[in-house]
Amino acid sequence: MRLLKQIGILVVIGAIAGGGYYGWQVYGTGPKSAAKDAGKPKERAVGVELATAGYRDLDVVIEAVGSTRARRTVEITPLATGRVTEVKFRAGQAVKAGDVLLKLDDEIQRADLIEAEARLTDAESSLKRSETLKKQNAIAAATVDNLVAQVAIAKAERDRTAKRLRDRFVRAPFDGVVGFSEVELGTRVEEGNIVTVLDDLSVVEVEFSLPESLFGKVAVGKRVVAKAAPFPARDFDGQIDTINSRVDPISRSFKARAVIANDDRALPAGMFVHLSVVIDADKALTVPEEAVVVNGSRAYVFAIIEDGNKLRAQQRFVTIGRRSFGYVEVLDGVDDGERVVIRGVQKVRDGALIKVEAAPSLQKAPNNAAGT
Repeated sequence: MRLLKQIGILVVIGAIAGGGYYGWQVYGTGPKSAAKDAGKPKERAVGVELATAGYRDLDVVIEAVGSTRARRTVEITPLATGRVTEVKFRAGQAVKAGDVLLKLDDEIQRADLIEAEARLTDAESSLKRSETLKKQNAIAAATVDNLVAQVAIAKAERDRTAKRLRDRFVRAPFDGVVGFSEVELGTRVEEGNIVTVLDDLSVVEVEFSLPESLFGKVAVGKRVVAKAAPFPARDFDGQIDTINSRVDPISRSFKARAVIANDDRALPAGMFVHLSVVIDADKALTVPEEAVVVNGSRAYVFAIIEDGNKLRAQQRFVTIGRRSFGYVEVLDGVDDGERVVIRGVQKVRDGALIKVEAAPSLQKAPNNAAGT
């Protein structure tokens, strides 16, 4: 009986030893295990950049469209008739107030001015002599009075002649940019002919319409951000300058006018722009808009979860709310403080191993207004 017991114990020990050896061969570091692992592809980490979901003051934005126009614009016309002797501008040139744009022939006007100045000098000399004679009672007071009048007439004629000479020079009335012109050297122009157009584009205006339901929410001074097709990556900042006091009874809308800084004159007059008017701001949970992937009618993000000492991507379907200047409101699917993928989203799959290549925005989203 004792012999059978000993035999049983030896069998059990042998089975344990055999199982251990087999496990070492297949699942451990033995040759069979190594051969098995050799045929298994190694999991590769996807390099991404991350940002953190957080609460921030999200702007309440309404959309509108309009066309730019110069803050000031004027048709440049000569005040006299004559032949063009100098053209001192080219289309698209920036000019200063007072710059000469066009010069007309002025030989006659210069001669007239010389004559008028000579007449004035002669009249003033006659008056001076008469005043000396009057002190000696050698001339009548009426004669002196007549000479005083002659001096005044000569001065007026001199001033008119000087004005006619100045009118031979067409000058810019304010700083701006000149447009095209058909006037060439030697052309005869008439008084009132349009030579070119001058636009002040340092600031542009945009007039747009809004529904009457927003009349009480839009106010002068509210921020406006304009986007133009030729500059897709640029925001043009401005503000509402004027609000019309009337609502159109047919369209049930009212007009507002915004002024937009244009120091580098990138925006010409007449360009179509898309406007985002900021009317309010409140706190909302947001993520950068680069983190959101839209697939059909659904949107999702890749949140980061910890798997031991590794990071993995987890696909989360989310409900999107408002959008404002690079951020998207997330109504569900992501919690405050969770990290999401913002760069490399196209390479990530649900459950993928993640390697953080750069994370400049891992800090929690600041509680300030978007875009400020």
